[in-house]
Formats: sequence, C-alpha cells, structure tokens
Amino acid sequence: MNPTLNILGISGSLRAQSRNTGLLRFAKQCLPPTVNFQIADLADVPFYNADRCDSKPEPVQTLIRQVTEADALVLACPEYNYSIAPALKNALDWVSREPDCAPFNGKPVAIMGAGGGMGTSRAQYHLRQVCVYLNLRPVNKPEVFSNAFSASFNESGDLIDPSLQQQVTALMNALLAWHSQLTK
Repeated sequence: MNPTLNILGISGSLRAQSRNTGLLRFAKQCLPPTVNFQIADLADVPFYNADRCDSKPEPVQTLIRQVTEADALVLACPEYNYSIAPALKNALDWVSREPDCAPFNGKPVAIMGAGGGMGTSRAQYHLRQVCVYLNLRPVNKPEVFSNAFSASFNESGDLIDPSLQQQVTALMNALLAWHSQLTK
C-alpha cells in the first residue's frame, strides 16, 4: 500500500449544513494520518451537456482530476424522490464521459447517506446500479443509512451520534481493507 492513500469524498447535497457532507467530515476524522481525504466541491459543476464535453468547464475539469488522482471514493448519497440526488448523479455523469470511464475504473468506493424516513436506502441501491456501469467496486458491508432529521446531527450538519459514528468508522475501515485487497 502507498504511504499516502488518496480518498475523495463526494456529497450529493450542496447545502451548507448538509448532513451528507457532515458524514464525509466525520469519515475524514476517523481515518489514519496516512490517508489524504479531500471533499469535492460540486457547487459550481453545471448540468451535464454533451455539447460542452470538448471544452469542459473548470469545475468539471477539477472534479475529473480529483477522481483520477483518488485511490478510492466515498459517496455520500442523499435521497430525492426515492433516488439519487441530482448533484451527485450529475457529477458522476460528467466524469463518466472520460474515455472508458477511466477515472472510475476499478476503484473501491464506500457509499453512505442521510435522508428522511428510511435514510437513503433506495437511492443507495440505485447508486450501486450506476457503480456497475462505472466499474466502481463498492464495499458491500456495512451499509450506512441515517435519518438526516434525527438527533444524530447538530445544526451545522455535523455527525454527533456515537452509534452512527461507529457505523461510519466501520465503513471507512472496510473501505481501507477493500482497497488493500483490490491492490494486492
């Protein structure tokens, strides 16, 4: 394993107090210092438009570079209308237009999310289907589905629930083990 592992977190929520981004902030905290964890900023990524593929906007170029340089990904997946949030799907669509989906090809990915009621279970299962096309390698277990409207998060969107913190920590440990297994 490289002395420094590069992991990119991508939140499908653009809100300042996003619980999904809060999950990513906590994920960063529970990783060892040999892991460089960066969170992508999707705020300025425009809607995917095939007419713009030859001259990609700068935020898209940045995202493609970040995904390419990452050894693994963590996707924080909100659920909108029982499916993947548009910001996350849009980001994946832009990067997938690179030849042979090269930035994603074969990379391990951890998926988690915060949403209403059942958390983000439906959206995460849709996201797993998208991962098949992108040739991403999702961690199967543990699964992290959290209720964004519970006391698990504070007003800033930070994860404060010890039980959910343990789940995210377990997921990050599983991602590190999965990356190690895939790169043997």
